[in-house]
Amino acid sequence: MTGNLLVGQSGGPTSVINASLAGVYKTAKELGISTVYGMRFGIEGFIKGKYIDMSDVVKNDLDLELLKRTPSSFLGSCRYKLANHTDNADDYEVIFKRLAELDIKYVLYIGGNDSMDTIKKLSAYGSSIGSDIRFVGVPKTIDNDLAATDHTPGFGSAAKYIASSVKEIIRDSSVYDIKSVTVVEIMGRNAGWLTAASALSESDNSKAPDLIYLPEKSFDRERFLARVDTLVKERGNVIVAVSEGVKNPDGSYVCDGLAGTKGVDIFGHTMLGGTALTLSGVIGSELGYKSRGIVLSTLQRCASHIMSATDAAEAFAAGASAVRRAIAGESGIMITFERLSDTPYLMKTGAEDINRIANEERLVPEDWILPDGELKTDEFKRYIAPLIEGEMYPIIANGVPQHLVID
Repeated sequence: MTGNLLVGQSGGPTSVINASLAGVYKTAKELGISTVYGMRFGIEGFIKGKYIDMSDVVKNDLDLELLKRTPSSFLGSCRYKLANHTDNADDYEVIFKRLAELDIKYVLYIGGNDSMDTIKKLSAYGSSIGSDIRFVGVPKTIDNDLAATDHTPGFGSAAKYIASSVKEIIRDSSVYDIKSVTVVEIMGRNAGWLTAASALSESDNSKAPDLIYLPEKSFDRERFLARVDTLVKERGNVIVAVSEGVKNPDGSYVCDGLAGTKGVDIFGHTMLGGTALTLSGVIGSELGYKSRGIVLSTLQRCASHIMSATDAAEAFAAGASAVRRAIAGESGIMITFERLSDTPYLMKTGAEDINRIANEERLVPEDWILPDGELKTDEFKRYIAPLIEGEMYPIIANGVPQHLVID
């Protein structure tokens, strides 16, 4: 092949984002790409001249296997918003000058909504100057909120961790013969996919959370307190799973009651946190029950010790497919997943125009949610169950997982 390949990672990490990177690297080398460069700290780092030759750190098959099992973003990440090139082309001129210097013909970016916005803008600028460089997005997000795809790599493993952790919390809550409420806060700003995954804790030896609240609909505080009170009187101890992004009817975040005015990130997103602690405090003060809030936080996206084998395999496949499509001449696309069957579970990769994906958001279907934001579990469990199947165990040395890192 003529020309080299550049790959980057952006946004929040996942436990399988490096499986996608492994898929990119392995496939590119198998198909004859001479050099695979990795952006250090995403497009922001590349603008600053930070990149590596991947072959300097992935030297053999063991390194590749370690990479697949290493959580977080191996190359480093960023949250950097490119301006529209029609407004300010400074970043683009730097980027494309460096792409030419490195003889880059293929640019792949692994990430979520904001990362797909980067691919969209780079592709648009490339077209405007007649560049033959191909730009392809590789999906990644634990939030599962990318449009035009059945699901996203990273979600299955995060869901597996959440279901397992909630099941353990349920066991812990039953230790004492005391009326109590445990509120578990799960990531999800506008989309409740991850919080819904707590329903998978239900089995023949465990119940599901008694209440599951998603951010797709307004949160009714008075109805919530009445439901909690009734359930505590019936069951003794109650488990509530709640998305960090649940909002009051006026549009304010429930967690604002604890944290007050919050900052925003570079993309204008309000920084969230504290929903479980807020609701736990309300339960204690207004209902008088013993209550605690548990925040799963970053463990949801970095717990590679309980990785889904299905998720890891699909993440690898997404990276591999991106390379093949780029080499075949496709650009301005994101790799997608198309479900062929639930039983047996069959999935294939596809591709979609990046303009249909960037800055769009895929929410939990409305008919899976009750009017007050509570989840109906049956349809969701059918959809998600195959995504958490199988185990991808870490490589252990001295009793702990081993990771591949850049010195």
